[in-house]
Amino acid sequence: MPVKVIMTWDIAAERDQEYFEFIIGEFVPGVQRLGLRPAEAWATIYGSYPQIQVGLLATDGPQARRILASADWAILQERLFSYVKNYSHKVVLVRGGFQF
Repeated sequence: MPVKVIMTWDIAAERDQEYFEFIIGEFVPGVQRLGLRPAEAWATIYGSYPQIQVGLLATDGPQARRILASADWAILQERLFSYVKNYSHKVVLVRGGFQF
């Protein structure tokens, strides 16, 4: 059964330009190489919620867990951490509509 890796974070102060360059140039291609499919990206404009939410699709739970436990994911995640704060992620079953 397909699952979604839902990640949330806030962009670190004064890092916007480098963050966007990293996301487009490294993060998205990196998650695709690992076998995850970008499904959605949301930005919070108003309210006290995480600034960014990203949804990545995996074929099933075991695939998602394998990827999230891999050394390549750890490297990509550490690079992401240099641009963001308040990071969290969870793996959920895919369902229709917005998932938080």
